[in-house]
Amino acid sequence: MIILMIVGMSIATMLPRVIPAAIIEKMQFRPWINKWLSAIPYAALGALIFPGIMSVKPDEPHHGIIGGLVAIILAYLGLNVILVVIGAILTVFLLSF
Repeated sequence: MIILMIVGMSIATMLPRVIPAAIIEKMQFRPWINKWLSAIPYAALGALIFPGIMSVKPDEPHHGIIGGLVAIILAYLGLNVILVVIGAILTVFLLSF
């Protein structure tokens, strides 16, 4: 019974994700719409990260901003994501003293 419930729940959560993806994959959009849609992941990621940057230390938001800038610079230099994260964390840690 539990296995049937797990399979049923997985189908129920998978269908709302697969059906729109299958429909959109077959649609042809104008080039400017494709360009606009390709920017959505970056905008969503920025919207998710920026509030966290501002609230690293609520009384000193410049620590988070400087850590974010260090992460941007390290990412621009092409470093591995792990090194970018470690660099940002280390920057905020050193600024806390």
